[in-house]
Amino acid sequence: MTNQPTVAPFGSWRSPLTAELVAGQSVRLGDVRLDGDTIYWVEGRPAEGGRSALVRWQNGRCEDVLPPAFSVRTRVHEYGGGAFIVHEGTVYFSNDKDQRLYRAAPGANPHPLTPESEAKLRYADPALDVQRGRLICVREDHRAGDPPINALVSVRCDGDPVGGEVLCAGHDFYAAPRLSPDGSQLAWLAWDRPNMPWETAALWVADVHEDGTLSNLRQIAGGPGESIFQPEWSPDGRLHFVSDRSGWWNLYCWQDGDIRALHPMPAEFGEPQWVFGMRTYAFVGPALILCRYTQQGTDALALLNAATDAWQPMPSSYTAISSVNASNGYAAFIASSPVEAAAVVRLDLSTGKLDALRRSSELSLDPAYIAIAQTVTFPAADGAMAHAFFYAARNRNFTAPPGERPPLLVLCHGGPTSATSSSLSLKVQFWTSRGIAVLDVNYGGSSGYGRAYRERLNGRWGIVDVDDCVYGARYIVAQGWADPQRLMIAGGSAGGYTALCALAFRNVFNAGASYYGVSDLESLARDTHKFESGYLEALVGPYPACRDQYRARSPVYFADRISAPVIFLQGLDDPVVPPAQSETMFRALRDKGLPTAYIAFEGEQHGFRKAEHIQRALEAELYFYGRVLGFQPADHVAPVKIENLD
Repeated sequence: MTNQPTVAPFGSWRSPLTAELVAGQSVRLGDVRLDGDTIYWVEGRPAEGGRSALVRWQNGRCEDVLPPAFSVRTRVHEYGGGAFIVHEGTVYFSNDKDQRLYRAAPGANPHPLTPESEAKLRYADPALDVQRGRLICVREDHRAGDPPINALVSVRCDGDPVGGEVLCAGHDFYAAPRLSPDGSQLAWLAWDRPNMPWETAALWVADVHEDGTLSNLRQIAGGPGESIFQPEWSPDGRLHFVSDRSGWWNLYCWQDGDIRALHPMPAEFGEPQWVFGMRTYAFVGPALILCRYTQQGTDALALLNAATDAWQPMPSSYTAISSVNASNGYAAFIASSPVEAAAVVRLDLSTGKLDALRRSSELSLDPAYIAIAQTVTFPAADGAMAHAFFYAARNRNFTAPPGERPPLLVLCHGGPTSATSSSLSLKVQFWTSRGIAVLDVNYGGSSGYGRAYRERLNGRWGIVDVDDCVYGARYIVAQGWADPQRLMIAGGSAGGYTALCALAFRNVFNAGASYYGVSDLESLARDTHKFESGYLEALVGPYPACRDQYRARSPVYFADRISAPVIFLQGLDDPVVPPAQSETMFRALRDKGLPTAYIAFEGEQHGFRKAEHIQRALEAELYFYGRVLGFQPADHVAPVKIENLD
């Protein structure tokens, strides 16, 4: 005789997946790099205060590389990425606390290479020039104040007391320095404000002399309306790169002054360069390339022969793949699927065998608790088709009373030029296992669907993204999958802005949550950091010429239109979206008598990294929804002070 599920209202189901488990049993995986047969990666650990630990896999086991006092993270562009490189067991890395470059030889303590600067000199995306004993990397120099000066610099591997010699400067931004196999040529990316790298980025090449200086600098691809991604030299010295000149990020080869497309197709072989060190392809031979490509928001792998154009898909269950590297007959990358959390995966290229070396979560969930992503495509307000992943409420121990439909939480990803995927997310399962359905929206402006889809948002941020979330929620309601009277919307950063706009300018949602969300576009345009200082020009319009548009799309000026309760969650050390953005909005809603709450987290920057803060935020959001929408969560959590309700 089997146990029958308990009948209980949606939202009140008891789940084995607690906020503590979500926060404390997960790590963030990133920046895979190879050194012979050894695989390295960075592991963000909320349980260690958000420290970014460097981990390696060798001889069948994982181990930490650096002492606990070190955290491998760069703050160049504030978002970082590309914080280390390794060669023959010696690691060169940027340390989070002081932003200095260090060298850690096998068996030795890390030794600083760059001078103390109170984090005013920051380094990212290093390439090792073995024959000249130096690193070539991006340096962000804050010594003269704002805005900082970005350049390509050479840093001596035995210690550089001046913090690097400038090799190339003059552009606002640099990325991806790559040396040819014989060390005679250097390729890199550069772009200038107000462009973002996924809008316009140029590919440059220079000759490298014996003394390390550059000459014959020339731009070979990119420019207005063309984004270049991941330049890479093949083992036999041909330069490859990804360009979206066709409307899709596809692979190209440059040789003897000619550029040739490799296997053109309506798929994305690149992605928005929010961080350094992103890799979607790697060479497994002089002409053979392992590629990760995206179609309709889903990733896959294939082998491409650049000489013959032969294309061989590589079947796997993974639907989200990043940080692709290859060496010595194998490849390694980060991958996940709708039922598998992200993992560092090793692929044997001779057999096709896949092994997960380290998972982002070792938590074992019964499949009967897991909601599987369902791809949905729905008509948008502007006649386009928009995309999302829908997760139904699911918990083997519970069922809802007859006729009841679940609350729906609509999620807005950040960026806004970014994307969500169908991979297993413990945060999503936190909601679905409690009887709350989730719609994770890839609104217009998201990547993974071609340049035209990204550009749907140009000039219309706060309109297209909002409409897509609204139309997505209505689509789910129309299918009978959600309760129209219990619709919630939440997002972080740019996603928080979309959520606040939906609450201010549309009368659809019944509650919302803003995680370090933007409420005042004008303030953001004036105060944001250099990397994003021109971003809003494409999304909204030039400032201050379009000041009226900035104000017209800023929820802070329309708090009187918001009728749904909102909770705000904010890091007090956030350099991207300062606390004032949340605090001003919170006070406006409080003063108009609307139920609202504000929770600030000391020591958090842009995105929460500490386990106790991630846990508190999740529990507070659940508690808030339960109070304002009238359902009783099964969880016993610390109450949240809700203004105008308590």
